[in-house]
Amino acid sequence: MAGMFIDVKVDPKVAGDAALAKKLVEVCPVNIFAIDGTKLRIVEENLDECVLCDLCVQAAPPGTVQVIKLYES
Repeated sequence: MAGMFIDVKVDPKVAGDAALAKKLVEVCPVNIFAIDGTKLRIVEENLDECVLCDLCVQAAPPGTVQVIKLYES
């Protein structure tokens, strides 16, 4: 289930890349990302804490991480 205000989509190749997953966990100031084993997981209960800093989008290859504003859709 997505957050009330935003949703985050991550390309499966990024989610499965241990180095990129670790980088996303490190850059997010509100803990939207976590690692389960070696795979990235989105922490659903933290989605609405997103401050739209865009750090996750910048940390990943272009187009592989999307922050979708549900209130503008």
